[in-house]
Amino acid sequence: MDEFDGFEPIELPIDGVLDLHTFNPKEIGELIPDYLGACRQRGILSVRIIHGKGTGVLQRRVHSILQRQPEVTSFRLAGEDGGGWGATLVELRPLPPG
Repeated sequence: MDEFDGFEPIELPIDGVLDLHTFNPKEIGELIPDYLGACRQRGILSVRIIHGKGTGVLQRRVHSILQRQPEVTSFRLAGEDGGGWGATLVELRPLPPG
């Protein structure tokens, strides 16, 4: 029996903002690439990932994941008006035409 039996999957809004506070850190390795792919499908090419300030461990993990994604053209920490070093702004490559 799986520990998640009986639980319904949570519908995650695809709006260009991914708040990682509600997720288990073990999930983000799959979550981030899936979320970025869903954003690209909807034409959302600028994404904000909120990882929090904390000790910086989650931020480094997020950046490590982003470095390996071919659809990511760039990423940087947000400015003070966008969460400062508690959030990362990501720019994505558009899907090829067709």
